[in-house]
Amino acid sequence: MTDPDNLPPDLAREPLALARLHPEWSAAEPVTRSQWLALIVLAVALVAGLCVAPLATGRALVFFCTAFYLTVTLYKLVLIRASIKPGASLAFSAADIAASEPRDWPLYSILVPMYKEPETLPQMVAGLQALDYPADRKDVQLLLEADDALTVSAAQAMTLPPGFRVTLIPASHPRTKPKACNVGLQQARGRYLVIYDAEDKPETDQLKKAVLAFEQAPDRTACVQSRLNYYNPRQNLLTRWFAAEYSAWFDMQLPGLAALRTVIPLGGTSNHFVTEVLRGLLGWDAYNVTEDCDLGVRLCRAGYTTCMLQTTTWEEACSSLRFWIRQRTRWQKGYIQTWFVHMRRPFGLARDIGWRNFFHFQLLVGGVIFSALVNPIFWTLAIVWFAVQPVGVAALFPGPVFAAGTFCLFVGNFAFVYVNLLGCYKRRYDSLLLWNLLTPLYWMLMSYSGWRALFQFFSNPFYWEKTQHGLVQKQTL
Repeated sequence: MTDPDNLPPDLAREPLALARLHPEWSAAEPVTRSQWLALIVLAVALVAGLCVAPLATGRALVFFCTAFYLTVTLYKLVLIRASIKPGASLAFSAADIAASEPRDWPLYSILVPMYKEPETLPQMVAGLQALDYPADRKDVQLLLEADDALTVSAAQAMTLPPGFRVTLIPASHPRTKPKACNVGLQQARGRYLVIYDAEDKPETDQLKKAVLAFEQAPDRTACVQSRLNYYNPRQNLLTRWFAAEYSAWFDMQLPGLAALRTVIPLGGTSNHFVTEVLRGLLGWDAYNVTEDCDLGVRLCRAGYTTCMLQTTTWEEACSSLRFWIRQRTRWQKGYIQTWFVHMRRPFGLARDIGWRNFFHFQLLVGGVIFSALVNPIFWTLAIVWFAVQPVGVAALFPGPVFAAGTFCLFVGNFAFVYVNLLGCYKRRYDSLLLWNLLTPLYWMLMSYSGWRALFQFFSNPFYWEKTQHGLVQKQTL
């Protein structure tokens, strides 16, 4: 951890400080020379194996992938089981908040990065004003790109409430959300800090609950992650799938990770931080397009804890397939970036977080993109086998591997669908249950986005494909 008071003057307000001071922790260099060498050696070995011993090599690959699928299936069930443990999420009632008052609430910094979203400004400002937190204890920064004339003009035309200010982000490379947040971090005044997106609708008592969480959480708790969900889950089939996925991830899987005291990939919004800890970690990696996931790993590497908080921020589920693919491509590309960054020195990562958390990292970060990439291959093999049962495909699956593969195909896929259905049930999204039996179609979209992310990682790693908001037709909860 870096002492922010001891930074050189030219770095004290530098949004790229992480890349400059600790390039080994930044995605500014997407793939290092040693990683390129490892990739080339692996590719050469794979091609040589397929040429010299194609059947043995194919069986080895199938065995590895099947073992991975089996592990992921069991891992998901372990997380769901852990999520019901007492203390998996910190919970505070209205009575708990009332019992803590009257008191002096600490100054709370709120960062709202925005780009080309002038129409959301009135709604966003009103929502932050409605937060049940003393107005004079809120330090709100609207982080606007200096060359975003429409949003800047709209903000200047408004009479912002006390405690609200506009922070202009100079136009420079990379054009990413984490770079803007780093500028806001250096100007933040609060003891605690949270990020909200422009369309977010946090529950009104969220800041007070977060303060109580920090005060009662275990030592070295640096982040409290709120739950995210959507206020338009029934808009179309895509939002139904999206809402089920978020319900399973934020309501069950992340609390399961918190209960296991392991590394937690953060959500992109509504993550609350101890400001000085965040400054000591030099903020976010401006070059990582899924900066939240990367920061969650760096917090764990630095010995800090992330806790889950039972409060929800409502977001807009992307209802356009085109923009959903762009958004999911960015997320998966960021997971690739995060995996390559932290696997530059695998033994160093294991030393920092322990071997147990090391394997969590492989399943959580590496496994997400690996699954997306290999799923189409195994779906094709399954279709070909059931259609014509060729000898070549059968030869790739010797007895035990075939049994494990069959288990993954039927029991594993059922488990993945069941997790989403369970998430819907916990959120009382009863009308979404039937639609999520079609979840395998959603996985196909994720695989397409995964391959798109892989190609983009090598061709345009820092490109930020912005999500289009304001597509809600009818808000129903």
